[in-house]
Amino acid sequence: MSRKRFSPEQIITMLREAEVLLSQGAQVAEVWRKLEVSEQTYYRWRKEYGGMRVDQAKRLKELEQENARLKKRVERIWRQEGLKVPQKQPKRGRLWLNDGSCIRLRPMKKDHVWSYDLVIDRTSDGRPLRILVIIDEFTRECLSMYVSRRITSPDVLDQLYGLFLSRGTPEHIRSDNGVEFTANAVRGWLKDLGVTALYIEPGSPWENGYVESYIGKFRDKLLNGEILDTLMEAKVLVEGWRRSWRGICRSSGSTSVRLRCADSGRCWPIIMPRHGIPRSSRVPSPSLIRR
Repeated sequence: MSRKRFSPEQIITMLREAEVLLSQGAQVAEVWRKLEVSEQTYYRWRKEYGGMRVDQAKRLKELEQENARLKKRVERIWRQEGLKVPQKQPKRGRLWLNDGSCIRLRPMKKDHVWSYDLVIDRTSDGRPLRILVIIDEFTRECLSMYVSRRITSPDVLDQLYGLFLSRGTPEHIRSDNGVEFTANAVRGWLKDLGVTALYIEPGSPWENGYVESYIGKFRDKLLNGEILDTLMEAKVLVEGWRRSWRGICRSSGSTSVRLRCADSGRCWPIIMPRHGIPRSSRVPSPSLIRR
């Protein structure tokens, strides 16, 4: 069947012809064959133009052209004001196929799949800043944001240890192939606790899309708009942002305090548990695992 390009006016005329044929008892398959279009095209036309008049189709086309012109003007104004212009994202198919990454395992419930990644930034004096971000992929909740000058596999183990005590262990935890996550100590400890470590393909950050999306918002909302002078200031601001982002005002079993950064004078609300971290005999300390 040859491919033809039809104007909205032609499509409406053909749809009206189809309605007449159907009213005369013709089958749907006979109609789209007579119109010389595919079945998918026929139903797409009905969805987009069904019940529309010719003048309405012309007006719709004019509005689409006007919208395209306005979009270009808005992008130009954004650039003139130094704002970030959102990039058009390419279409990608659903990728829930193989075993091991975002395209391999879809989160189905709370604590089913966690993911973590590192954010790299610098303080105003040029010194490095590392932030370990851990999220629950199903609830999209950020569980921890650990800030330090340097983050190693023992730091990763310490953060996971505290979360496993307070929240319980997930079934899977997803990450890239950084040495902080692939170290034998991390692999062995997770295996001993029955947590499956999932590693994405090298150079494929979109396979860890949940945490990458959260990090993107974190950069846009905080890092790109703040000058961080000291490590302590970064810790206070990052933790305050994490808690405010997930709605700390609704927390019921906690006590609210405010931490003040001595360098900047900024205050951020911090929620402290009333009863501390509950003990659990089923999560051994990483230091006790035989390496």
